[in-house]
Amino acid sequence: MSITQFTYSRIPAEAESLRLEVRQFIAASLAGYPAILKAQSWMGFDAEFSRKLGAQGWVGMALPEQYGGAAAGPFARYVIIEELLAAGAPVSAHWIADRQSGPLINRFGTEQQKQRYLPAICRGESYFCIGMSEPNSGSDLASIKTNAARNGDGWLLNGQKVWTTNAHHSHFMIALVRTGEKQAARHEGMSQFIIDLRLPGITIRPIRDLVGAEHFNEVFFDNVQLDADALIGVEGKGWDQVTAELAFERSGPERFLSSMALLTTLIDAIGTSPDALQAREIGRLSAKLLTLRNMSLAVTAQLAAGEHPAWAASCVKDLGNLFEQEIPEVAQLLVDAEPRLEGGCDYARVLAYLTQMAPSFSLRGGTREILRGIIARGLGLR
Repeated sequence: MSITQFTYSRIPAEAESLRLEVRQFIAASLAGYPAILKAQSWMGFDAEFSRKLGAQGWVGMALPEQYGGAAAGPFARYVIIEELLAAGAPVSAHWIADRQSGPLINRFGTEQQKQRYLPAICRGESYFCIGMSEPNSGSDLASIKTNAARNGDGWLLNGQKVWTTNAHHSHFMIALVRTGEKQAARHEGMSQFIIDLRLPGITIRPIRDLVGAEHFNEVFFDNVQLDADALIGVEGKGWDQVTAELAFERSGPERFLSSMALLTTLIDAIGTSPDALQAREIGRLSAKLLTLRNMSLAVTAQLAAGEHPAWAASCVKDLGNLFEQEIPEVAQLLVDAEPRLEGGCDYARVLAYLTQMAPSFSLRGGTREILRGIIARGLGLR
């Protein structure tokens, strides 16, 4: 293992200069925005807000200019995302397209695919979901069974995906499926497809979570006919492509800022005269937050250098999820206020919401067990 995996990296001045403008935009666009909605943040769906961000040039900003992007580096996008999440802005509509699908299409897609999909992503008008997990596969992505068989000039798709975030709101899915017989090497014989979710044979069923919301979905494919240009990248190289995609998903500030609305309302509830326990715990949480931010920036620097930091990104996600899940537990030790789904103060409602949501933080984007397997390999332990 290289000791340079988490080398301290400062945000370049050009990227940092965006911060004030973003804060002013958020203040104007979300004036009076309730704390309970801020708690939802990157699970909060608001198509109008996403279009406003697109008009500012802040969606798909890392994509090339000819497709509507700004050819901005990872640090510029980091500043935008950090400010949006810290403020609790609703980014769910464009989130996956901006973070994963757009960069994936730009890297592996054909020129026709880039021209078709990327401009609408940059406008904040085209929404994607990711089809990876399947029933009976658990966290073992290599065991997927959904398959696409050649059918004339196209492909015939059959199977099922589960825990697919925002499938019921999305226009397209990028799915990892089998296109060949299962090989001796478990990661071979898989490909990725861009699937129009309006096609015949597709059924989407939302899964209601503990707070009564519907973010996750089951998606069924029953003899879905795909055109030849639905294939993205190289047939049989889906595993390599999806591994590169996950480095973007696992390393950003979203992996430690999911509970920021609770930390903010907790500090407000404690006030300016904390007792010794409150001061110590808020200080400890703040130190963890700063450390995670520095780790995340180190991964961003590696992405900016064209590297593929799967090991480091997995560390950020694993430790970030632990931090996010710890905040509701610590909050209940520090303030004598019961969680309340309705009524009560902002702190009580945000506490109730995030206490129920916290278990999902270590599921989305790869479970803790999978991440720690990647980390163990990076350390040479397996």
